[in-house]
Amino acid sequence: MKYRIESDFLGEMKIPSEAYYGIHTQRAIDNFPIAEVAISVYPNIVIAYAMVKLACARANHQLGLLDSGIYQPIVSACERIINGEFHDQFVVEIIQGGAGTSTNMNANEVIANVALEIIGKEKGDYDSISPLDHVNMSQSTNDTYPTALLVGFLKEYDPLLEAIKSLSDAFYAKGNEFTDVIKMGRTQLQDAVPMTLGQEFCAFGDTLLLDIDRLNEMSELFLEINLGATAIGTGVNSHPDYPKLAVEALAELSGLPLVVDPHTIEATSDTSAF
Repeated sequence: MKYRIESDFLGEMKIPSEAYYGIHTQRAIDNFPIAEVAISVYPNIVIAYAMVKLACARANHQLGLLDSGIYQPIVSACERIINGEFHDQFVVEIIQGGAGTSTNMNANEVIANVALEIIGKEKGDYDSISPLDHVNMSQSTNDTYPTALLVGFLKEYDPLLEAIKSLSDAFYAKGNEFTDVIKMGRTQLQDAVPMTLGQEFCAFGDTLLLDIDRLNEMSELFLEINLGATAIGTGVNSHPDYPKLAVEALAELSGLPLVVDPHTIEATSDTSAF
């Protein structure tokens, strides 16, 4: 196997030449061998992250912060990931330290190296297109990672509701089938008073329908995102107009009615919607 050498503040590492990820991703692979399940098993999360990066690049370009010669190949790289390419390069594990930093850097490095290849440069030529200075411009793990998760979850939302409704219907069908079957109801792990097996199965169906109600309530909160809040919610290191432009771009790309959370500091630390 051939390798290229990449370096960071901790030193140098050998990266497989054919890999589109870089040194930060390789360190995560070495540091977090926990679940042995890569983020790529959730393609909607990978696609959502590429949408986030494309939206951020568009906002930075509109503000004159990202040169067209760098912006266009980043856009092309993101679009290729959105269309299903390079998902096998998202190799960090779903369980990791650092609040998602390894996933964010995995995305940054893959996008940067695909973009470099598009303009005829070698992988790892980060002086030309940088994972940090260009792909991650005006961003932090603390706003891009939760935003990508929310968008990815919302893309799975309708199939989830359909599956729950189907299961609820199946319980109701069994409830009707078991209308005349008498059994003992139980409480405190002991037999209590009689009921029908049909009543029990219909109650399971009721529970699932109530879960759908709760999910619908929470899904509205998922549309409020903290993109542009950067590290702690203050928007440090980003342009004042950047959050609005980035969220508008992401709403267009995802087809979701996303809005900037009006309380970005609170939103950056809050996980109540999850």
